[in-house]
Amino acid sequence: MSEAIVTLKKGEGRTLKSGGMWVFDNEIASIMGSFHNGDMVIIHDFDGYPMGKGFINQNSKIRIRLMTRNIKQEIDRAFLMQRVKDAWEYRKKTVDTGCCRIIFGEADFLPGLVIDKFSDVLVVESLALGIDRLKEEIISCLRKLLKEDGIIIKGVYERSDAKVRLNEGMERIKGFIGEEFDTNVEIIENGVKYIVDVKDGQKTGFFLDQKYNRLSIQKLCKDARVLDCFTHTGSFALNAGIAGAREVIGVDASQLAIDQATENAKLNGLEKTVTFRCQDVFELLPELEKAQEKFDVVILDPPAFTKSRSSIKNAVKGYREINLRAMKLVKDGGFLATCSCSHFMSYELFTETINQAARNVHKRLRQVEFRTQAPDHPILWAADESYYLKFYIFQVCEER
Repeated sequence: MSEAIVTLKKGEGRTLKSGGMWVFDNEIASIMGSFHNGDMVIIHDFDGYPMGKGFINQNSKIRIRLMTRNIKQEIDRAFLMQRVKDAWEYRKKTVDTGCCRIIFGEADFLPGLVIDKFSDVLVVESLALGIDRLKEEIISCLRKLLKEDGIIIKGVYERSDAKVRLNEGMERIKGFIGEEFDTNVEIIENGVKYIVDVKDGQKTGFFLDQKYNRLSIQKLCKDARVLDCFTHTGSFALNAGIAGAREVIGVDASQLAIDQATENAKLNGLEKTVTFRCQDVFELLPELEKAQEKFDVVILDPPAFTKSRSSIKNAVKGYREINLRAMKLVKDGGFLATCSCSHFMSYELFTETINQAARNVHKRLRQVEFRTQAPDHPILWAADESYYLKFYIFQVCEER
């Protein structure tokens, strides 16, 4: 089947030309030939220069997602196997692969696809129509590749239930791909054991992107009193506990998350030192301040307060409020770990927001370190959306 040819408007395609992988709906001048949504098309610049091929979807503002710069390249099993192999070899060199993200969409040149490995289980999230058609072939390639390394995958669960699927004209779906299995999967990360609920947990069940950020707080937590806000299933709290904290309080607004966190504490024999409460963090922090509570370490790992440019202003208020409150709860000379997982909250804006919070409460911040997401979530410099996690550790000092 001959592919349709998409021609860009003059002066458009800037994302593509700078190394990115998206063509937006308003960048296209014409489409020659017939196609169905999800099909591969060839992309030409306004002057006919070939720019690559990718899959098209007229339901999406991201009209084309690039698969290759080579217009003669067949998108067949051999091509997909090479993409998957490149991704897996990269992980083996950069992270602990016991649990890790093996495919991270555009950053692994498989746009719209996420595959996480939790021990011997794969969790798949497909967010674009074209890649959705290829996902089972990609999973088959990955199973074969892992088997060659002695890793037998017990089962695959699909978590393509994110709202963004609706933007692609696709239904939100979840369920087994292949044989059924127990969807509560035990993993070990940084020496901490967790039960990951791949069926009903947030996103794919566990936030792997904070793996080495969680590890980085361990050295600060020995003999410390620690407050972990937005704890989800207890990951930062348990890293503090296993590092020898004398008391850890984890807080989350989800009772399901708190129940799972409590089970995870028992799994690690930490139930006496690491406890959890179900409460809204925005309500709790002023209460703790009023009670004159103090902590050696406070950790803020909130959900993304903004998922679009239009709501950034409110997000800034939220980040400023929790950081300001947290700084008041840190003992003089104690530590604050704080982060944002929103792509739209840029490094510069997040940094300035924390700075404002510190000025408002007359605290001096000494930066211990700045970190981003774990290397299994690689940041592709030409794809801004792949850089989203900003993570700071500060020592909080009184003004002197």
